[in-house]
Amino acid sequence: MSRIGHTYTRHFDLETRQHEILGMDLGEGPSRRLLVTGAAMYVVWTGGLLLIFGVPSQLTFTLYFAPPAVITYYGAQRSRANERRWNLTQWALFIRYMTVGHRPVINGGRRAADRTEWLPVRARLGERAESFIDLPGMGVLEGVLGKEEPKATAGHATRFDVRPRLYGPDAVYRARKRTGRKK
Repeated sequence: MSRIGHTYTRHFDLETRQHEILGMDLGEGPSRRLLVTGAAMYVVWTGGLLLIFGVPSQLTFTLYFAPPAVITYYGAQRSRANERRWNLTQWALFIRYMTVGHRPVINGGRRAADRTEWLPVRARLGERAESFIDLPGMGVLEGVLGKEEPKATAGHATRFDVRPRLYGPDAVYRARKRTGRKK
C-alpha cells in the first residue's frame, strides 16, 4: 500500500508584478522575480565582461546582451521536474551536484566522510559518462572523470532464522521492572 501526498500551497502562490517603472506604464507588467533576477544577471554578466574585455563593439554587443536575457527568461520559469522551484534553482543544484557531489552522512553526521567515500564524477554522470568519453577527442578526460564505481562483492550467504514472538503486557512489565527504571 503506498500513500500519496498532495501539496496545495502551489495554488496559493501569488506572483507580484511591476506595473510601472520610472513613470512608464508597463500594462500587465512583468513579474518582479523576472526583473530582479534579470537585473542581477545583467550586473554580474555585463560587469564581468566590461572588466575583462572593455566596452562592446557592434559585433560583440549580442554577447553582452543575449546570454543574461536567455538565462533570465528560461530560469525564472517553473521547473517541470519540481513545480515548486524555478529552472534557475534546478540548474544551480545540478551544477553543484556535478562539481561538489554528494557527501555521505555517516553515523548520523558524527563523522565527516573521507574524500574517498564521496561519489566520484563518473558515478554522478552515470551512463552519460561513458557516452561522453566515446565522443571523438574526449578520451583524454577519462582521468578527470575518475575511476568507475567499485562493484560490490558478496560474501558468504547469511542465514536468517527469524521467529516472531508476541509479548503481552505482563512480559513487557516484567522486563521493564528488571531494568531497574522507576517512574
